Amino acid sequence: MKRIANYLTILLALLLTSLHMQGAAVVKARLDSTVLLMGKTTTLQLDVEEPADSKGHFELFKSLTEKGYAGVCGDSVELRMPSKIDTVNAGSSRRMRYYVHVQAFDSGAYVLPPFAYISGKDTLYSNRVALKVVPVNVTANDPIKDYAGTSDPEDPSFFDFVPQWMVDWWWVLLLALLVVAVGVWMALRYRKKGSILPQKPLPTPYEEAMASLRDLKARKLWEQGQEKEYFTELTEILRKYLYRRFGINAMEMTSRQILHSLSKNNETKDKRVYFRKILDMADFVKFAKVRPLPDDNIASYDNAVRFVEETKPVPQAEPEKKGGEE
Repeated sequence: MKRIANYLTILLALLLTSLHMQGAAVVKARLDSTVLLMGKTTTLQLDVEEPADSKGHFELFKSLTEKGYAGVCGDSVELRMPSKIDTVNAGSSRRMRYYVHVQAFDSGAYVLPPFAYISGKDTLYSNRVALKVVPVNVTANDPIKDYAGTSDPEDPSFFDFVPQWMVDWWWVLLLALLVVAVGVWMALRYRKKGSILPQKPLPTPYEEAMASLRDLKARKLWEQGQEKEYFTELTEILRKYLYRRFGINAMEMTSRQILHSLSKNNETKDKRVYFRKILDMADFVKFAKVRPLPDDNIASYDNAVRFVEETKPVPQAEPEKKGGEE
């Protein structure tokens, strides 16, 4: 009796298992071709058999609806939305077949993961399928055919149209632009100021004249019997001063013309007596070959200093501010 009871228990277990299997969904996966040329497509078939009163779905297709594709195997293989779904009702069960396009752009051997099918509270998984992606061996002279053309990016931006060599060598382009900018700046500066580097400010006419007079005095020309050279340089210092200070082209004028120009200038007409004494003594020395006395040499130098000192620019007084203003 005990043995009969064991047999009945086993039969009952088998019956219950069979009934359970009849009420559960079954998911299978297979590829039309397990060898795929890189860039080409093949079809993944997902077969589902479930009770007619069930209504399940593949979780993968939810993410596919957002972009239209989903990456698997580290994004090396891409799956598209089902192109077709065949449904066959057979009494208490329903059979469905999903046709999903598969495409890969990286060569190698891949194993597609199980695909989850959710039916009610149950989650079932398909079997794994293997796929081998073969690279395309082409040369520069091979014609390109049987391939789709390039498509625009999903979210186009400015950088999508920048050549790759610019992306790789951006620092060289930046350096070249910097060199060109510096070169243009140097050329414009040289054209405008005659020099690239900043120039030392020129001394004022007063500063230049006084420095030249001190240098002339330190050389002691007349003490060495060089009166002609002494008066020649003394008058040239004053002629340059007149040109820079008042715009009088004294370097090209005679003594009479210089005195006439000084008499027409309000700032120099009262000081031209200093200039007349210097020019008279210089003409005697250069043309009459007269040797002046030491006092005459000193007096001529002193007159030159007085003329420069008394005709130098006078600083403009700032206007007084009104009461209450700071």
